[in-house]
Parts: sequence; structure tokens; C-alpha cells
Amino acid sequence: MSNGGGDMSDERVIRLLEEIRDLQKLHVENYKEAIRNQQESIQMSKEWQTQANRRTRGALLGIFLVILAIYSLPYVLRALFRH
Repeated sequence: MSNGGGDMSDERVIRLLEEIRDLQKLHVENYKEAIRNQQESIQMSKEWQTQANRRTRGALLGIFLVILAIYSLPYVLRALFRH
């Protein structure tokens, strides 16, 4: 094998290694983006869960107050009509 052929093979190896390096850089960037998206998704999920918990507590409090009012109504009416 001559030096000319060896140089050509070296150039191919260098190009291949550069390609591998570039692909690894791209992979790392894509991975970072995926992690950022995942963190954003987790944060949004936590916010939605917090909002859902607040709505649920509000609805339960409302239901409790309606039930309390319904059961209290006969006592209130009796007290009003006694006098």
C-alpha cells in the first residue's frame, strides 16, 4: 500500500470520526431538549393537579353548605314561625 492510499484511508477515518462527533453533539442537544420538555410537562402537570385540587375542595365545600342549609331549613322555619 502506498502513502497516497494510506492518506486517503486516513482522510476517510477522519471524516468518519468527525461525522460520529457531529452526530453525538446532535444527540446530546436532542437529549437536552427532551429533558427540558419533560421538566416542563411535569411542571404543567403539577400546576393542573393543584388547580384540580382547589376546584375539588371548593365543590365539596359548596355541596357541604347546600346540605347543611337543607337540613337546617326546617329548624330555621320553626324558629321563625314560633313567634
